[in-house]
Amino acid sequence: MHDPRCDRLADVLTRHSTKLQPGENVLIDVFDAPEAIAIALIQAVRRRGAVPFVQMHNARVSRELALGAEDSQLAATRALELARMKKMQAYIAVRGSHNITEMSDVPDAKMKLIAGAMRPVMDWRINRTKWVVLRWPTAAMAQQAQMSTPAFEDFFFKVCTLDYARMAPGMVALQQLMNRTDRVHIQGPGTDLHFSIKGIGSVTCGGDRNIPDGEVFSCPVKKSVEGHVTFNVPSIYQGIAFDNVRLEFHQGRITHATANNTAALNRILDSDEGARFIGEFSLGFNPHILHPMRDILFDEKISGSFHFTPGQAYKTAGNGNTSRIHWDMVCIQRPDYGGGEVWFDGKLVRQDGLFLPAALKKLNPAHLLAGEA
Repeated sequence: MHDPRCDRLADVLTRHSTKLQPGENVLIDVFDAPEAIAIALIQAVRRRGAVPFVQMHNARVSRELALGAEDSQLAATRALELARMKKMQAYIAVRGSHNITEMSDVPDAKMKLIAGAMRPVMDWRINRTKWVVLRWPTAAMAQQAQMSTPAFEDFFFKVCTLDYARMAPGMVALQQLMNRTDRVHIQGPGTDLHFSIKGIGSVTCGGDRNIPDGEVFSCPVKKSVEGHVTFNVPSIYQGIAFDNVRLEFHQGRITHATANNTAALNRILDSDEGARFIGEFSLGFNPHILHPMRDILFDEKISGSFHFTPGQAYKTAGNGNTSRIHWDMVCIQRPDYGGGEVWFDGKLVRQDGLFLPAALKKLNPAHLLAGEA
């Protein structure tokens, strides 16, 4: 049965997120998601006069390929994928998951080999195309969110078709403030972080790269991070579940790291030299997303959160750090999660998840949800 919500979502992705123009080539990359969303996207792309290309993936097949991945095979795959990506002006990825730990038994060496081999494809996609990535609601995701499947589907479409244009004034104000900020101080339970973002710049994210969205990100000056941080949002990385991650820093580098699985955490942070430096700092404010669900595209946008990212920095608003990994770790600072404060150059900017300066209050839920039914 046709679901009109797919059409509304496809319109957001092609009109708002990628702003498709006539004649542009668009790669629609579908991972464990139904044909219905692929078809809706093909139709939406064509309505805008662009040209759709489609690739369908299956996680169990990808796992089997990963288990036996070899240099020569990956070199050929990289050449093919990169040649195709260079023909694209836009990229839309819809990523479903029936089992978020499907890749958990792929050896670390194979995961590193694949990540390193395919990095040029990702770099081209991120830096040279208009792209947007989103999840697809599945029963597994509903279970992660501790919701029924129908309730989670309703939540998903409500979040993903939010009026992102309403975020624009507050995001611009936050971007301007971050652009002129030097010192950042973050405090909260188990957290006391100091770093500089001077000269780095910042980027607004209002539905044009990820769906759902709602963040402004920057990056620490590479060797400026000092102190410690405790993340109260659980995460999945390389198919492994992590809880209670705590990081300590000296001169920008992670010097000590613990979690429920400390050995696996440190193996990932030892992937390469850049993995122990931070590649992103961001403040999240999507008013519909309040609680973790072990899905980073949702969790990094949680209202009243920040994330701090070991690994690869973006070329825009980045510090030059390079790594095979890019692991967004999230901390919620609303009162129901212990509270916390964010200071810019000695001025309190956000307290217990709410922005305080008048121009930034437009990013608080009271403004972003005003007028919604």
